[in-house]
Amino acid sequence: MALTDFLAASDITSAINACRANDSFSPKKFFAMVGLSKKSPPEIEKIFMILDQDKSGYIEQDELQLFLQNFSKGARPLTAAETRAFLLAGDKDGDGKIGWDGRVTRPSGRLLFIVMSLVLEAELRHFVLDRPAAKSKLAILY
Repeated sequence: MALTDFLAASDITSAINACRANDSFSPKKFFAMVGLSKKSPPEIEKIFMILDQDKSGYIEQDELQLFLQNFSKGARPLTAAETRAFLLAGDKDGDGKIGWDGRVTRPSGRLLFIVMSLVLEAELRHFVLDRPAAKSKLAILY
């Protein structure tokens, strides 16, 4: 199974190109660009399992450092600062790794929050843009 089974190759290329420079990687921006915000929890779980290179059930710091290379072999490794920030965004219990809570079939902790907030934001934007501006009280948000 490959990431391109779930994500468009063109979206992956755009996301990789957007964070080519050192210290330009943002998990939230990257997830939005590759289309994770449009995926269901079971699809996100499958993507998580692909990213878990050693199949330990966790994505550890060394796997995070090479995160972009999962999407494109020629991509750069994340810097130490990017890796730390990414780990802090997804580490639920402070154990230094991002896990998957299989009991509820969703990513644990803040990683889930990042992905699900993107989904909610996209749905809200769609709701607001499909309504005439004069009738929508939410139009002021965008």
